[in-house]
Amino acid sequence: MPIEILGMIATTPGSEVKELTGPVVDAAYVREFSRAHEDAGFDRILIGYSASSPDGFAVASAALHATENLKVLIAHRPGFVAPTIVARKLATLDHLTGGGRVAIHHISGGSEADQRRDGDFSEKADRYRRTGEFIDVLRRTLVSEEPFDHHGDFYRVEGAYSGVKPATDAGIPIFFGGLSDGAIDVGAKGADVYMLFGEPLADIAEHIRTIRAAAAKEGRTIEFSLSTRPIVAETEEAAWTKADRIYAEAERLLAAKKTGNTLAFAAPTRRERDAVSSERLQQLARRSDVHDERLWTGITRLVGPSGNSTAPVGTPQQVAEALLKYYDLGVTRFLIRGFDPLGDVHHWGEELVPLLREGARLRDEERAAA
Repeated sequence: MPIEILGMIATTPGSEVKELTGPVVDAAYVREFSRAHEDAGFDRILIGYSASSPDGFAVASAALHATENLKVLIAHRPGFVAPTIVARKLATLDHLTGGGRVAIHHISGGSEADQRRDGDFSEKADRYRRTGEFIDVLRRTLVSEEPFDHHGDFYRVEGAYSGVKPATDAGIPIFFGGLSDGAIDVGAKGADVYMLFGEPLADIAEHIRTIRAAAAKEGRTIEFSLSTRPIVAETEEAAWTKADRIYAEAERLLAAKKTGNTLAFAAPTRRERDAVSSERLQQLARRSDVHDERLWTGITRLVGPSGNSTAPVGTPQQVAEALLKYYDLGVTRFLIRGFDPLGDVHHWGEELVPLLREGARLRDEERAAA
């Protein structure tokens, strides 16, 4: 099936190797960054979430109105806004931007400190259960033709009804991520797309088997997305040299006690336990800097738990082939974002994005012929 290629935008320039500068919300940069993704052939962009970053719905609206066809994936933490309200927000934005361009990504919350910034002091296990209930009520609000009641552990509504429904039959796709206890159960029951970080092939294969089996028990099927940070150059040697340069720049930024994290505008008040999915990446990085020939974990080890930080390194052809091996396992969506966020998008549009699409097409043809 056709793959979907996702990017990620921010409201200000920054990354592990680029210190935050300029205004927190740079409207011109948001427009330029969004248009760059559309011009480079991306299908969708993720708008991230934190308790100190700009509002994702507003950013998504700006990105959608700056482009013609580019879709958005709005990261969202259940627990702060009622699911009935979020459903109406999503459906309204869907209508105002042409239909079929809006999706939502549920993050239950891996950082206790960041949850508490917005007043959430719940336990992690409860947050996953709350996410599952949130998705249930959200879905029902988006499709129900009659008012409904819901009395759950976290949400209670009576006569809930949304006059605005999704603008197309595609509805509002629901993405989800997390590997903690309880996460797979929630995703299997409620997600359309399960988002995974860039782990080695064997690990991703095991995650897919486990999640598919859990979804099958619910009578459902589910798709998978993989998030990585490609490092691409004309030759393999040049790509690894580029990786070394990225490492050195990130090390310099850390030593200066500066950050380029475009979602972290407030430092954590205390050290806390890492999210399970992020801790898995740390374990990989401690074992080796390179897995599966070219999956580099150097930045993962250096900067600590930061989620999407593993990087396939090589020529455009080599990186595309490395990612397509995940396609062979069942991954149909690839989220790629760069250490030079805007520059990499331009660069990837020249070769990497077309190579990914063509590689997936050829694989589909081979399977059909077989």
